[in-house]
Amino acid sequence: MTDAIDRRTLLKTAAATAAGAGLAGSIGEALAQQAGLTLSQATPFSFQILKDLARSRAAGPYEPPRRPSPEIVGKIDYEAWGKIQFNTDYALYANGPGRFPVTFFHLGMFFQKSIQMNVVEGDQARTIVYDTRYFNMPPDSPARQLQDGVGFAGFRFQEPRDGKLDWRRNDWAAFLGASYFRAIGDLFQYGLSARGIALDTAVADRAEEFPDFTRIFIGPEEGDTVTVHALMEGPSIVGAYKFLMTRNEAVVMDIETALYLRRDISRFGIAPLTSMYWFSETRKPMAVDWRPEVHDSDGLALWTGEGERVWRPLNNPARTTASSFADENPRGFGLMQRDRDFDNYGDGVHYERRPSLWVEPIGSWGRGAVQLIEIPTDDEIHDNIVALWVPEGPAKAGSEYNLRYKLHWKADEPGPMTLGRCLATRLGNGGQPGQPRPRGVRKFLIEFKGGPLESIPFGVRPEPVLSASRGSFSYIFSEPVPNGVPGHWRAQFDLTVDGTDPVEMRCYLRAGDQVLTETWLYQYHPI
Repeated sequence: MTDAIDRRTLLKTAAATAAGAGLAGSIGEALAQQAGLTLSQATPFSFQILKDLARSRAAGPYEPPRRPSPEIVGKIDYEAWGKIQFNTDYALYANGPGRFPVTFFHLGMFFQKSIQMNVVEGDQARTIVYDTRYFNMPPDSPARQLQDGVGFAGFRFQEPRDGKLDWRRNDWAAFLGASYFRAIGDLFQYGLSARGIALDTAVADRAEEFPDFTRIFIGPEEGDTVTVHALMEGPSIVGAYKFLMTRNEAVVMDIETALYLRRDISRFGIAPLTSMYWFSETRKPMAVDWRPEVHDSDGLALWTGEGERVWRPLNNPARTTASSFADENPRGFGLMQRDRDFDNYGDGVHYERRPSLWVEPIGSWGRGAVQLIEIPTDDEIHDNIVALWVPEGPAKAGSEYNLRYKLHWKADEPGPMTLGRCLATRLGNGGQPGQPRPRGVRKFLIEFKGGPLESIPFGVRPEPVLSASRGSFSYIFSEPVPNGVPGHWRAQFDLTVDGTDPVEMRCYLRAGDQVLTETWLYQYHPI
């Protein structure tokens, strides 16, 4: 399993870091002594108390998170930060009663805002007081100059004490940077991230806002499930979150949130997912990198309120683009990593193991749209893909939102999938072999596999059903992929189009009246 934070992740999240100050609660003295942690006095705690606090703070002015000792923390650069390791002897629940010990991230140049960490037992919570003795660090580390009580940058859950893996070296969920958090899937690898909220992402006349989880409340733990509460604060919003996180074959998070708006929001992004897509088999600039593909996710999957299954391959566009998929009460959406073949990456960071992340709405979400933001990138260190749900209607100051949803960190989307799935989108020059290649013509090959494709009668050739926002199609046909794998087909066609404006395309396979595959959507950028 990869450690929760590596250099690539640090650079990707440096623009939005985490913070906090203030509320306390209580656990028993026996647990405090067992963990070796210094704890504050106890105060009452519940999710309702947290929601009441969020509502009251939203009615007042925004107070930026605390940045303790900036002259010291600013000296803890990437190298110095990497040498500061939490001493797992001080891990919360290191000796029980919970199965999953909790360790903490240190403050540093890229994570300067202080989060207040609290531990909860019953209806009481107490603040965990920072002490340098919790961390192993070199004698000359700048961190040794910090005073007790400055707080932490984030936290993570380690693997179970009674599990097969060494819990001191392996973790399965981490919260670090603004309202970012992430978990491993069933392939034991970190990849894309989730966020508490996304505010004005890629809005032309506004800067994106990154609210912070400022106060965290950990516990209790029961069996495979851990409970975390969080207070989120930003200039435009205050939110209270409750996470019920279950670790078994993969990770499932049941999230309940109450959100209170201080200001109007132009693009109000619920359940945002953030990932990286540089290039894949779809389109790769010549010799830009030695690897065949580099991405944490390769497509957006949708399960609409009416039951349609949709696959939209990701793009690395020349300019920032926003695509909107209108829906009502969606059944789910997610950023998926479908390509699991190591040979298609060839990299020891194991992109083929990166988790997919699926959002399952609970209850009625009403009308709105899944929106996909794609931002240009020329390297793998940038998270340039955002998927989120945007409710219909304006998000106005004074509004309140109460939502529930589940996040499934798995290798694949959960639930039944009875149709053939899109596995690859390949582009090339249009026209016929041996003939001059005409300008303005692009060839597409879309691979589908599984579902009814595995049982179509011999001699039946699926029909590609195509549409496009502009342009014309030619040389349309389907054929089995010549690899001997049952149910593996591809649709092939040429698109002729003038100009450089994007083209929105749709395709699926059918036999008579029977739909055989999910719907492939693609935004083609002519060059």
